[in-house]
Amino acid sequence: MDNTTISESDLARLNEKDKSELRTILNNEAQKSRVQSTVHSLTDTCFTKCITGNIKSGKLDKTEESCMANCAERFLDASKLTMSHLQGMRN
Repeated sequence: MDNTTISESDLARLNEKDKSELRTILNNEAQKSRVQSTVHSLTDTCFTKCITGNIKSGKLDKTEESCMANCAERFLDASKLTMSHLQGMRN
């Protein structure tokens, strides 16, 4: 059996404080995963939209830089708006 797997019997032996700490850790890891996924999606979307040529010098040209910044800002604005809307639906 894999040592990183938590069985139902392992969970049953935890006290409430330990269960609460485990929930917090799992929630934090899930949140980190969502942030990483969002960053990946942002990078992929904006790179595809803004980078039209080859990057030979290791730097973006001014048009690409501006496009990337605007794309990232709009992506984050849309994400914030979506989260606010979902939060409003909860209440």
